[in-house]
Parts: sequence; structure tokens; C-alpha cells
Amino acid sequence: MLSRDDVFNELGIGPVWRLRETPASPLSTLDARLSTPHTWDTLAEAVAHCTACKLHASRTQGVLGVGDRHADWLIIGEAPGAEEDAQGEPFVGQAGRLLDAMLASIGLARGQNVYITNVLKSRPPGNRNPEPDEVSACRPYLLAQIDLIQPRLILALGRVAAQSLLDTDEAIGHLRGRAHQFRGVPLVVTYHPAYLLRKPTEKALAWEDLCLARRLMQAAS
Repeated sequence: MLSRDDVFNELGIGPVWRLRETPASPLSTLDARLSTPHTWDTLAEAVAHCTACKLHASRTQGVLGVGDRHADWLIIGEAPGAEEDAQGEPFVGQAGRLLDAMLASIGLARGQNVYITNVLKSRPPGNRNPEPDEVSACRPYLLAQIDLIQPRLILALGRVAAQSLLDTDEAIGHLRGRAHQFRGVPLVVTYHPAYLLRKPTEKALAWEDLCLARRLMQAAS
């Protein structure tokens, strides 16, 4: 179980994503957003009413995640898009269909031993890249999800997810293809489905990453 200090300390997560200034919100404000001990109900309520960053003003709704809350596989993307913001579920639309196909290729299915979420719980306007303060504001929610799920493997989709989780500014091309660790959990980096739709020639590399993830899971079993 994450302590309050763990959550607070994780707000500064590295050279790429560190806040430019220390947030004005004291630890008590974090406690109000995310009760200790947290539950799925309190987490969902906190995300639904969060005003920790400017994205709350433009979003339709917070998008917490979807799937098996006791899953071995945790899939983490970057941020909700327009369709996700409208439906309240991550990875819908064309990118979501490709993700489902990627999962199926290694014998997995959405909601069956798989939980899917994003680093950001609110949609950035125009689907722009997340900003450092937005990533930091959402990080306690992501840590709480990991704490509740206790996954056996994390699959990070895209640059934002990979760099924020691994506290690095390395390019995704250097991060993929090998095993990492996040808080003791094996982590594999691969390309975001939206990127693969634009660059279908990279699907072969994504397949290699999925096979690596499957091997790691089999070894852990």
C-alpha cells in the first residue's frame, strides 16, 4: 500500500516531467483528492471531481480506466482523446480497435485479465501532448490504480507513458525492446496504437514488444 509520503514524493518524477514550481496544494489537499486508504469508489469520485490542473475546465469527463480490477496485465497509454472524453472509456475508436487486435495477438482481450488506463485522466484540448504539470497532477491517481490492481506486468504505450513511468527523456526507440521495472513490476514499452496507425511499418516492432511482454509474464508465472 502506498503511503501518503510515497504519493507526495512521486509528484516530482524526473527531468522531463518535473513541475516547474512546487504545487501550492499541501498534502492535506492530496488527501482530499485521494483518501488513504483509497478504494475504487473513492478513486473514481476523486477523478470525476478533480480540479488539480487546467484540463478540468475543458474536458467532458474524467476517464479513469476500464477492465479487470484484479488484472495481471496493466496497459497504460497517454491521455484520452475526443472519443474517450465523450464515452468515458480509454482506447475507443480506431486506436482502440487496433489495441484490441494487439491484445488478441497474444491471447488477451479487453476486460479479461487486462486493465486499461492512461497517464492523464482528462483530455488535453486538440489532443495535444500532455504538459508536465498535468502529468504530475494525475500521477497520484495512476499510482493508486497500480496499488489497487497489483499488476504482474505493465505495458506502456507511447512516449509520454514510457518517459513518465521510467523517469527519463530517452526516445521511445531506445526504451522499447527490453525489460524495465516500475516499483518492482516488470514494464515493457511499445508504440502507441495511434502512432502505429500513422506508421504501420512499425507494427513489426510492436509485435516484438508484445512477444517480450508475453515471455516476461510466462516467466513470472
